[in-house]
Amino acid sequence: MKGLLVAGDRSGSGKTSITLALSALLSRSRVVQTFKVGMDYIDPSYLMAVTGRPCRNLDDYVMSPDEIRTIFSHGCRGADIAIVEGVRGLFEGAEALTDLGSTAAVAKQLDLPVVLVINARSITRSAAAIVKGFQAFDPDVAIRGVILNKISGARHREKTIQAVEHFCGVPVIGAIPRMEEMELAVRHLGLVPYEEGAEGREFRERIDLITRIIGEHVDLDALVGIAREFTLPAGTSPIYEVPEAPDVRIGVALDEAFNFYYADLFDVLTSLGAEVIPFSPLRDRLPEADGYILGGGYPELFGAELEANTRMREGICEVSRNGTPIYAECGGLIYLTDRMVLAPGFAGVDGERIYDLAGVFAGEARMPARRMLGYVVGTSAAENPMGQAGFRGHEFHYSGVRLSPATRYAYRLSRGGGIQDGLDGALQDQTIASYTHLHPVTSRGMFAHFVDCCREVSASRGIA
Repeated sequence: MKGLLVAGDRSGSGKTSITLALSALLSRSRVVQTFKVGMDYIDPSYLMAVTGRPCRNLDDYVMSPDEIRTIFSHGCRGADIAIVEGVRGLFEGAEALTDLGSTAAVAKQLDLPVVLVINARSITRSAAAIVKGFQAFDPDVAIRGVILNKISGARHREKTIQAVEHFCGVPVIGAIPRMEEMELAVRHLGLVPYEEGAEGREFRERIDLITRIIGEHVDLDALVGIAREFTLPAGTSPIYEVPEAPDVRIGVALDEAFNFYYADLFDVLTSLGAEVIPFSPLRDRLPEADGYILGGGYPELFGAELEANTRMREGICEVSRNGTPIYAECGGLIYLTDRMVLAPGFAGVDGERIYDLAGVFAGEARMPARRMLGYVVGTSAAENPMGQAGFRGHEFHYSGVRLSPATRYAYRLSRGGGIQDGLDGALQDQTIASYTHLHPVTSRGMFAHFVDCCREVSASRGIA
């Protein structure tokens, strides 16, 4: 088993396109396991698509070192090489004076060599100064190779490679030309999710073009030579052990509108004795299950379709009122309100648009609102389907939810905004909905409590 980490000198360096292409190219001859530093959902959807294996998230702020190593080891099983994509610049994190939550922290914890992507637009010797500065800033981060991006021509390429290799003592294994076609499609929360874009011919052609160009300008043999060899620990972590047979059914909303899930969620649910039943709020009837999970996504782009599926909206509202446990995050929270209001011009709509939704919570979601992005730290009260616990998570949204003043909340946040003034986790019967995204490994106890709640409610109905 071999592994390496691809980091950028900043956001916009091109590391996402480069990691995507490298993973696709290596997958032609090897089994590639990808990982993403940070709590992002969209980049992993691309990496999973090109490798055929679930991409898993690693985050030093949310996860303990043991959890990071456990997730990494579990993901790597059966693979030949691990490729970890960093987040933002190599040293960006949750704090100014430590590397907590940074790509560098993950690289050190997993002892992975780093390939540093430099945005070399309009610089030559300065690229060497950037690399040299990164090397000196934290010598414990093993920068073993450099990829130069946005190179304008042969002379630019020659001077920049010569400067970096001379002054920094590391090989330049790629120099990628500057081309508008190298940019991936984006919208208000980042890249267009792969599940949504893959239906379009232009989208697929752009991915193929990026892969081809990077393949022509990066030395794949040199890249693999930089990767570190390591041995996976024997046995399976208890986090991922699967019981003999599931005894509870959990419906998970999964379609173009709701697809923001960490890959580990499905493993963790299975390990807790749950059978996962995927369903589409866009086009299905609500399946029979003992509980439901509605993750994040882009409901604002599918307001008309969500409104039109009245059987689904009514079904969700009915099971909530009957006391069936429901857990919703972000986009799922929006779907459970009375309505969604889009301002003129937002998400391509003409004029203001109002869409009726499930109506579990009295209130509405409005877009756009103040953009919220960052870590969440909070505590969960005892009387809710997720149980009493302390947690760390993440929030990322461009909406605002206004609920009835009578709404009860299960979460109190010491960091993060939540739904209202540091309150999150709105409660209605056995339904809980929040802007907070929880990772299923680091918050496994909360998901275990949810599954147990589903199990108990189902059993009580069987007795009745």
